[in-house]
Amino acid sequence: MRILVTRPREDAAALVAALEARGHAVLQEPLLTIAPRGEVDWPPGHAAAQALLITSANGARAFAAQDARRDLPVFAVGDASAAECRDLGFTQVTSAAGDVDDLAALVVARLDPAAGPLLHSAASKPAGDLQGTLAAAGFTVLRAVLYDARPVPALSAACTSALNEGLIDAATFFSPRTAAAFVSLVAAAKLSHACRAVTAICLSEAVAAQISGLAWARRVVAARPEQESLLAALDALAGERGPRI
Repeated sequence: MRILVTRPREDAAALVAALEARGHAVLQEPLLTIAPRGEVDWPPGHAAAQALLITSANGARAFAAQDARRDLPVFAVGDASAAECRDLGFTQVTSAAGDVDDLAALVVARLDPAAGPLLHSAASKPAGDLQGTLAAAGFTVLRAVLYDARPVPALSAACTSALNEGLIDAATFFSPRTAAAFVSLVAAAKLSHACRAVTAICLSEAVAAQISGLAWARRVVAARPEQESLLAALDALAGERGPRI
């Protein structure tokens, strides 16, 4: 199959490798540019945080670039972000193996609000309302904006041509922001009709909701919000289609 990968380039390597190992042809089209902030306005009290909340591998990398602490307990949204934290040298890492709601539930189960605030390494426009959910459980969450995820201004010539010519069988979407960016860029390029020939493979229902305005060949949602589940959904789709082309 011919697969469009829309993840930021910093996050896409493992996915691309897994797809190519399965015999798929991959077109990379990063729809968000990750820009770490050179100067950070740390929230007051951040040094007293009892734990660090990581909702993406980019958040882990951005925090590691700004703060030398590696013994701070880390609660990561999923296994990929947890693995990135360990690779960066963090010594106490726990994965929620899911989405932001799973992360909030894990924190509520494992931590005590009275033990101190939580520090969230975040983008300027974070997905979900982790801060609000944990505040309702009595926690103080300090959000440190350490990077920006900026939508690209337009689809590349390669992606535009592939959509026009019906050369994309499936497109993968890992975040609501990426999905929303795709919808906007496709509309600007007047290519919404081309999605009728494409199957959208989404990491979660929240991601799928952002592309619901387009007519797709199919919309498939991973059983769990993790890369292996998304790949399993793609494997099932490939099996239905027969031999890869």
